[in-house]
Amino acid sequence: MLPRHLAIAERHVALGETHLARQEALIARLDRHGHDTTDALALLATMRHSQSLHLKDRDRLLRELAH
Repeated sequence: MLPRHLAIAERHVALGETHLARQEALIARLDRHGHDTTDALALLATMRHSQSLHLKDRDRLLRELAH
């Protein structure tokens, strides 16, 4: 069961990285064109927090698997 959960966690981490990169690119594009990025930055902060939770979950599973 742990290997399956680890695979899911790894997928979440990878998807999170992709989503963060897209959001950062969107913010850069909005900023270049003079748009307000307040909401996009708030969403990015939430996404970064979620990513940190995904990483913690993955790391916990890796520790459990190592024992």
